[in-house]
Amino acid sequence: MLDAQTPNYMRLLDKVPLPRIALCRQSFPARRISDPAAAVTEAMAAAECTAKIRPGMKIAVTAGSRGIACYPELLATIVAEIRARGAEPFVVPAMGSHGGATAEGQTALLYKLGITETVIGCPIRSSMETVEIGVLDNGMSVRIDRLANEADGIVLFNRVKAHTSFRAPNESGLAKMLSIGLGKQSGAEACHSRGIDDVPVYVDLMARMKLERCKVLFGIATIENAYDQLARIGVLDSVGMLEAEQSLLREAMANMPRLPIGPADAPTATGDLDVLVVDRIGKEFSGTGMDPNITHRFATRKMQAHARLFISRLAVLELSPRSNGNGNGAGNADVVTQRLEDAYDREAVYANALTSTVVLQAKMPMVMPDDESAIKTAIKTSGVPDLAKVRLLRVPNTLQLEYLYASEAMLPELRGRPGFEIIGPLEETRFENGRIQNPWPEEH
Repeated sequence: MLDAQTPNYMRLLDKVPLPRIALCRQSFPARRISDPAAAVTEAMAAAECTAKIRPGMKIAVTAGSRGIACYPELLATIVAEIRARGAEPFVVPAMGSHGGATAEGQTALLYKLGITETVIGCPIRSSMETVEIGVLDNGMSVRIDRLANEADGIVLFNRVKAHTSFRAPNESGLAKMLSIGLGKQSGAEACHSRGIDDVPVYVDLMARMKLERCKVLFGIATIENAYDQLARIGVLDSVGMLEAEQSLLREAMANMPRLPIGPADAPTATGDLDVLVVDRIGKEFSGTGMDPNITHRFATRKMQAHARLFISRLAVLELSPRSNGNGNGAGNADVVTQRLEDAYDREAVYANALTSTVVLQAKMPMVMPDDESAIKTAIKTSGVPDLAKVRLLRVPNTLQLEYLYASEAMLPELRGRPGFEIIGPLEETRFENGRIQNPWPEEH
């Protein structure tokens, strides 16, 4: 409703048509572990490397900043299994500069992810203090969390998946947890200091040095399916860990979901889309808030060469509360809402950007008052000759892509697509006080 207080720029959106939309569902091939605790117990029992745990050892277990499927349950079971072997486990946050690069911030981030001492059954010891364990040939310091280094052993725990800013044999997983996560802010900064394109080089070099010189016993890696569900647990010995992780990465990349653009049998979405609306971004969905492997909005020139999907306009409506103010990734959007900007914490975002050297993702795009004006802005500026025929998709986030809304103009190309169903009727895009009201299924 326009009135005398309405800004002039909002009047330019008054006649922008909103498309009718229909709820749709995608299906992906998926393996799922139904009992995560039992799977951890079984995997650790079958792995010879777990015999490195000796009674009385103090063992540091890593906990990162990502929203891993079944995270609290998995970590609690790892802790219990270590204790069952007579050792004394404790958890160290291993997340580089995340959490505002403070010990308190990293503990708070774990809390947002459901990781507390009560839940996991052991102490959480958070510190940003590191020690140098060596120097690379170029003079770069290799550092590790002091508390982890002083323990009798280290057990790495992380999810293996595609990185958002580089391609390499080892991307996000145990190698990165060891090199960057346990390096804390100082180690992460060193790893990123030569620019994001060289990060995989230093991830490899630093991880190998730490495996040689630090008391890493083994690592526990998880892989998720296209539905953000636990699909595999691997226990990898410290000897040959990086090579063993590479096959897990290939499997994880093959498991990724995608937007329904381009041939259904292609490994990733391809082609053009007028508008993508993402309800939420946040650290539990991707290190960059929304995964560029899904949107193909990469933050570096080198990675942009991998883009196969070209989205004219991308609107983001909200920052997840679990991200603790870290709105990293908002800069990959074209327009966001005022409530996202209100939740955006520069302390958390800028610490992340200054450490990673990737500043594009920390920028704030065009800010509109609410969901309706943000979506209308994306439609108006999309370059579509007939705005009433905009090809628009709306997703809850970039991690969970089973359900999505598609505009009326897209339905002919989606109807009959393998693994795709139109499960709801065409309906108006509805808003209440500017907030979008078309709901997601309850089981989502």
